[in-house]
Order: sequence, then structure tokens, then C-alpha cells
Amino acid sequence: MREEEIEKLRGVVRDCVSKHLYSSAIFFADKVAAFTADPADIYMQAQALFLGRHYRRAFHLLNASKIVLSDLRFRYLAAKCLEELKEWDQCLSMLGEAKVDDEGNVSDTKDSNVMYLDKDCEDREINISSAICFLRGKAYEALENRAQARLWYKAAIKADPLCYEALECLIENHMLTCQEEANLISSLQFGSEDGWLSSFYSCLIKKYDKENVVEAKFRELENESCKSDQSDTSFLRTLKSNTDLLACKAEYYHQCGEYQKCFDLTYVLLEKDLFHLKCTLVHLAAAVELGHSNELYLMACNLVKDYPQMALSWFAVGCYYYCIKKYDQSRRYFSKATSLDGTFPPAWIGYGNAYAAQEEGDQAMSAYRTAARLFPGCHLPTLYIGMECMRTHSYKLAEQFFIQAKSTCPSDPLVYNELGVVAYHMKEYKKAVWWFEKTLALIPTALSEMWESTVVNLAHAYRKLKMYQEAISYYEKALALSTRSVSTYAGLAYTYHLQDDFTTAITYYHKVSNSVPILVWIHDNY
Repeated sequence: MREEEIEKLRGVVRDCVSKHLYSSAIFFADKVAAFTADPADIYMQAQALFLGRHYRRAFHLLNASKIVLSDLRFRYLAAKCLEELKEWDQCLSMLGEAKVDDEGNVSDTKDSNVMYLDKDCEDREINISSAICFLRGKAYEALENRAQARLWYKAAIKADPLCYEALECLIENHMLTCQEEANLISSLQFGSEDGWLSSFYSCLIKKYDKENVVEAKFRELENESCKSDQSDTSFLRTLKSNTDLLACKAEYYHQCGEYQKCFDLTYVLLEKDLFHLKCTLVHLAAAVELGHSNELYLMACNLVKDYPQMALSWFAVGCYYYCIKKYDQSRRYFSKATSLDGTFPPAWIGYGNAYAAQEEGDQAMSAYRTAARLFPGCHLPTLYIGMECMRTHSYKLAEQFFIQAKSTCPSDPLVYNELGVVAYHMKEYKKAVWWFEKTLALIPTALSEMWESTVVNLAHAYRKLKMYQEAISYYEKALALSTRSVSTYAGLAYTYHLQDDFTTAITYYHKVSNSVPILVWIHDNY
């Protein structure tokens, strides 16, 4: 057969692949490989077999080739076949020996003389070494060696910043602390044309910084347009309304307690892209905080119908039952979510919270400990363990867990609030004041009703220190956030009472006398 006819057949194979006609692609690729015995054509045949889900046959074809160990494409595709077959040890063996250090730098490989042949390479492609590092990470994660998986994911993104999947695994599976995430992003070597990508990645990581810092990260994407030509400017303007970026903003609103703002944004985004799963997760979390059970019910029904094998779907069902306080049912569905995907962090947190809601501390602690082990970069399991210890009055132990959570995420104000509560219960009032003031300093937005209890706690601590004017000042700030708090009015009344200002004290006592007997409240709280 002439070369022109063979080239036409190659074109037919490529067209069949683009039209997802994989059986046709396999048929014609087999004929081309038989005519030429060219390694590139053998690879094309194996690729068609892989896309047609004939993994064992594709692996046999690649493994029988004499260049499988000398061409990285062959080796990588053979390893991908073994990945699909869940043969993880063989997958690692096929990828070859290599070592990686704590910073994600790969050394001691035996691939220095290995070829990388590709007749149809694009102008810009993902580094094959990065793809191999990523596949090693997936294999180690499947083998439950998450420490090695974390290192290889770091190696993959450092080898090529375009390997987004590696960064996604590190972030979504909470493999890195806040500082480690920031250090990794700053260490990546982006191309001169990838300024927007650097800014985008910085928006993906944990967002507990001050509001101006986080907002500056989002604005940085817009500022890149000033350095670009007109076509790039159009692209970046489009990027400003991109669903992925807006989902990051919604996640930020959720983290700083702006639940209604978060819910409103995710609601609009899901109307635009109903199946954006990251946005869906944030939307569910905001709906739980706001008590929107109807929205949770509708979301859960749609997800279970469209994605019955996805952990997120059953997590949504668990959220609905948690919201309506049917904790037994919520646990059942959170558990199902963890069985479908043991590396889905929200399901483990929800599972523990459902037990904690019924004061079943041992089971809650077990779920939190599992989450802490699986997701070392997530401080929430450790934080919740501390809360459970505090509920049982184990204040010293609770403090240790809160300090551990602070080391993982040193900028979450909720951690400092809990440290203040522990110090208050241990009658270390000066320390409590310091922690509560640190909490208020770290809140990323203007004070909202969510933080009213922190302001009241700070006022209580000042009152315990007999710093009455400071206490009154913070009680009044708390009233500006919420006028419905019995604790605030009673705290003000008692503070004035201690100053012998009985007239003002009686005024505030009257405001709470219809809600709770004053003498009982004072006995229980002071």
C-alpha cells in the first residue's frame, strides 16, 4: 500500500476517534499498524483500544512492543491501562523507579536515555514527566500511601504547572496545609504567557486571609489584562465571569461566614451550569447553614437521579436530613457517601457532625479522627475533636487539639474563638481576652451576626477581669449585631449591677425577664 493511502487511513482513525467511533478506529488502526509496523502506528492502535475500553488488549499490544521501555509514550499508556485495571503495583512497576523529596523534586531516575516520540505533538503539551508523576501519585493514593501520593502530586505540578489535575488532588483532598499550598503556588515556574494561570491557582487555595488580600487575588486576574494585547484582554474579561472563578469566590464567602451571599452567588451559577460539581458542593454547604431544606431536597433528588454512583449525591441527601434534624437518616447517607468515595472530606465531617448533634461523642470522635488521618491539610476534623473534648469538659485536651488545628490553618478565626472559650472555662480570663481579640482581628469581613457570640464572650471575659467599661463597650457592639440576644442584655444588666448602677441594671434586667428567670440565669452563667 502506498504511503498516501496509509496516511489517509491514519486520518480516518483520527476522525473516528474525534467522533467517538472507537470500534471503527480500532479496526482501521489495526490495519495501518499491520501495513507499517511503525511504532507511532502501533501506539495509535493502542490508543484506540484504550479509548474503546479494551484495556487488557491495549496493554498486551504495548507490552509486546520492543520499545515499550524506551519510549515514554508507550510506557505511560501501558501504565494507564494498568490503572484502569486497578493493578496498582504493576502500574508503578511499569512507570519505572524514581525518588522524590519532600519538596516534590524528582531524582535518581533511570529514564535519562528514554525517547519521547510523537509525530502529532501540539504546539504546547503537558510534560510527559509531569503526567507520569501524577499517575504515580494516583497509584500510591489507591494503595492508601497518601504520604507518597502527596509528594508525587507536588512533583507533577512542579514539573509542569499546566497539570491542573495534580493541583486539584492536592487541594480537594486537603493534602497540604494553608502555608504549604501558598508555598507550592509561589514555587511554580509559569511561562511568560501564563500570568493569568498563576493568579487563578492562587484563588483556588484555602482562603482564610484578610478580605483585602483575597479580593486582591481575584482582582489580579483583571490586572493581567493590562499587560496583554487586545485579544488577550477579551479572553480575560470572559474569565472574570467564568464559573470556576466565581465558584472560588462563593467558597470564600462561605469560609468567612457570608452564607447568604454565598448562596445567592451559587444559585445564579447553578442556573448557568447546573452540573458544576464544585459549585454544587458549596451551594449545599451554604443551604445547610441557612436551613434551606426545600433547596436541599430538590438538589439531592436531582443529583441522585443524574449521578447515583457519586459520593456528592448521597452527601446531598445526608445534608437534607441533617437540616431537618433527622440525624439517624443523615448518618446513613453520609456513611453511604464515604463508602462510595473514602476520600470525600465533606462526607466524613458530616458523618461526625450528625453523631455530635445527638451527643454521641465516641462515634463522632471516630469519624473526625478518620478525617484527620485522611486529610492532614484540613484543620476542621481536629477542630471538631477539640469541640467534642470541650463538651465533655476536657479543657486541657481540647486546648491541645485547637493548638494543633491552629498549626494547620493559622488564619481561621474560628480556631482562635474556640481557644478563647477554653481559656474562659479554665478561668484564664486574660488569655481568653487575648484569643477573642485575635479572633476579631482575623475576621476577613466586617463583623456580622455570626460573630456576635465572640463579641459577647469577649465582654464576659472583660467583666470577669473587672474591666467594666471595656465589657460594656463590647456588649453594646454585640447589640449592634443582634438585638435578640438574651445573653447580651443580661450581661449588660449584671455589669451595671456590679458597678452599683442599679437603675440602668434594672432597665436591662427588664428586657430579659420575660425570656428567662434572672436569678437562674445569673446562677448558671456567672
